[in-house]
Formats: sequence, structure tokens, C-alpha cells
Amino acid sequence: MRAIAYDRHGRAGQVLRLSEQPAPAGPAAGQVRVRVLSRPVHPGDLAGVEGFPGVPRQRFATPRIPGLEGMGVIETVGDGVRELRAGQRVAFFPVPGAWSELVTVPADLVVPVPEGVGDETAALMLVNPLTLLSLLRAVEDAQHGQAGPVVQTAAGSSVGKLVGAAALRHGIPLVNLVRSATGAQALRQRFPGLPTISTADADWRTQVKDATGGRGAQVVLDAVGGSLTGELAGLLADGGTLIAYGGLGLGSTPLESLALTPRALTVRGTSVLQWTASCTPGERAEDVAFAARLAATAPELFEVAAGYDLADFAQAVDHARRPGKSGTVLLTSPAS
Repeated sequence: MRAIAYDRHGRAGQVLRLSEQPAPAGPAAGQVRVRVLSRPVHPGDLAGVEGFPGVPRQRFATPRIPGLEGMGVIETVGDGVRELRAGQRVAFFPVPGAWSELVTVPADLVVPVPEGVGDETAALMLVNPLTLLSLLRAVEDAQHGQAGPVVQTAAGSSVGKLVGAAALRHGIPLVNLVRSATGAQALRQRFPGLPTISTADADWRTQVKDATGGRGAQVVLDAVGGSLTGELAGLLADGGTLIAYGGLGLGSTPLESLALTPRALTVRGTSVLQWTASCTPGERAEDVAFAARLAATAPELFEVAAGYDLADFAQAVDHARRPGKSGTVLLTSPAS
């Protein structure tokens, strides 16, 4: 089977390789084997290839295959699997090695694709909605029962648009931040009820302060990090919380520069990778049901920027990093 693999941390375009790999073993009891048709290129996938800030880069004796999410068709089912069948379209997460043509998956990590949901939407059906739920829970926890203004960075991203839609639905006083005037205008058209501000404006900090009623934000949701973190901490009201869930930005911010103690600020991180460990089986089932309903009823929230065959992974990675990109880039492979 074809797979994209890497044997050391480094710039994705330099260390990733398309290779022929042995097909995974047939499914054991409680597993299914899935022929993967489509998988997203998430920022977290690229971060895993390149190495996270502050963590030493490594070489690996056995090549690794990126990716944790995808969709495809079940080829075979193992003993004891009753609710799934060969030929069924499914989505899966978190399953390491999604950037390959075949994966063997525990049956409890596989979700049937709802009738009428296309393959592209199905490939994005889990990670982004589950990230949304994680962020909403983190915001609720940070607010301590007293709702206040929320600011989010990367508001034009796939997750950012889900947060925007949820804010309108639930009455969250959200302020969107994007990095260009063009992006701000596009997002205002999509969410006219939400203030949207471009950080390219010289007075963007003042605009945020005005949009939060002069009080500052109670919570900042930050997918950017890096050198922007200090600026974002300055947008918080005293006692506010900065929730980091991505690292799209460059540079760094010293922790001591954030005035955490005198202003009683909180900085915390959250990741969808914690989802399986932090939720009970019942909560996970409810979350997956929410994701499936969202895919079926609001497919416009699962925007695809482009699709590339596995062999064209370098172009896919470049597109995924493109400034102003709208939607998620997919890596595809044929059904047989």
C-alpha cells in the first residue's frame, strides 16, 4: 500500500516521503480494516512531523505515518464486531497512520457516515467538531458561571468558523480576530452579527477593547501563539483566561512578561488529543453524535480548500500553509 512517512522531525516538505509499506495485518477481534479514501491535513499533523516547540527533535528507527483522522470504506471486520459491516462508509479518529491507504482500527473509534454526507465532509466530520466542543467546555469552565466577552484568533480557520457559528447559536459575545483586511471583510459577510477585526490594522487593540465594552475579554481562544501571546494577554480583563489550542504563529513570548500574578491571569492549553481520556464513554458517544448531526445538517461548515492525491503531498502541504486559505486541504486515494 502507499503511505506518506518520515523517519525524523523536520520541515514537512523535506522529511516526508511517499513509500510502499506492508499492508496492516487483518483485523483482530474488535477491529475493522478500512481502506482510506480521504484524510485532512491538519496543523497538528504538520506539528507532529516537525516537532513541537521546546521538545527535542528525534530520529526514528521505524518510519512513522502522520494523520489521525480520515474516512474510507470498511474492507473486513474482526470477530465480535456487530454494528459495522464490510462496504460501509466510515469516519475515524484518533487513529495513527491515517496518511496511508489502509488502517486497522478499533471498532469503537469508527463512526458510520450519515446518509447524504459526502466523502469530503465525512473526512472532516470528527476532529474539528470535537475541538469545538473542547473549546466550548474550556470557555464555560473559565467563566465560572458568569458569561463575558470572548476573543478568538484565527477566526477564519475551519475551527474558527465553527466557533463563530456556535457563538451566534448560543449567544456568546464573541470578537473575531483575523490577520488581514480581506479576511476580515469575508468573515463579516459570513457572520454579520459578530465583530471582526484585522490585526493588520494599526489600532486593532483599541478596536478589540471597544468591542468588549472597554472591559477587556474574559476569555481569549488562541490558535496562533508565538509572539502574539503577549498581545493577547493584554486584551484580557484582570482575572481573565487565555486558552491556547494551536501554534500557527512564529516567535515566542516569555511567561514572565504576561503579568500573570498582579493581574490574576490564567493561561491553559487544550487539545483534541485529550478528548478520549477526558470524556466518559457516554460523553464520547454524545460528542460523536453531535459531530455526525452537524455534518448532516450544516455541511457548509466543513469547507474543503482542495484535494490532492497522496503522491502530491508536497503540494498539499504547501497549500495547507497558504495564507488566506479558506477550508481544509485533503489528501485522497482511490477506492481500489
